[in-house]
Amino acid sequence: GNTKYHLRDYQGAIADYNKAIEINPHAYAYAYNNRGFVKDELGNIQGAIADYNKAIEINPQYANSYYNRGNAKNKSGDYQGAIADYNKAIEINPQDASAYTNRCGAKLNLGNNNDAINDCNKALGIDPKLAIAYYNRGNVKSNLNDYKGAIRDFHKAITQNPKYADAFIGRGAAWYEIKGYRYAVSDYSQAIEINPQYADAYNNRGFVKDELKDYQGAIADYTKAIEINP
Repeated sequence: GNTKYHLRDYQGAIADYNKAIEINPHAYAYAYNNRGFVKDELGNIQGAIADYNKAIEINPQYANSYYNRGNAKNKSGDYQGAIADYNKAIEINPQDASAYTNRCGAKLNLGNNNDAINDCNKALGIDPKLAIAYYNRGNVKSNLNDYKGAIRDFHKAITQNPKYADAFIGRGAAWYEIKGYRYAVSDYSQAIEINPQYADAYNNRGFVKDELKDYQGAIADYTKAIEINP
């Protein structure tokens, strides 16, 4: 199942995990966890959560299942439920930088900016190369109107992952807020180069071009954004 997952044969992976569960439905917590992860990839969030529930029922100390269930709840908009699961994952494994990072993201979505930034700081204390932690912390700093601090964090995220389109978008938005319009255009253009179907990047770049009085360029970008996302 794991091999098929890595080959992106998701249905084949699910079939193998089904077989493992069929052989011993009360022993293979990892099979439920991994099947849940594949269902999550396929967009079946509720099916994924059901599998994570079963994995945790079999092994209540399975930190990865709490973490994965937290991610699924985060995707479904259940941020409080996600935080509860990340709390449990961290309780079992206090060195899980990703759990701190994603808890930061959930708290950010709830507007708990100060708590969120503390979680990102903890994540980076464990893993100073974790690009998404810099990205999340950049978003928190933007929320707190610390745009220069946000730009530094988005820059660090990009240093760790030069193909991080979302980090270019975040940095572009922060540049816009402090009237660094040319830098903003450059960052949105980088995001588009990485992902030519990124509608928000075209829309945001159009907005900045409007500020620069490049009205034809703005119209072209808005038109492209609408073409991608009508």
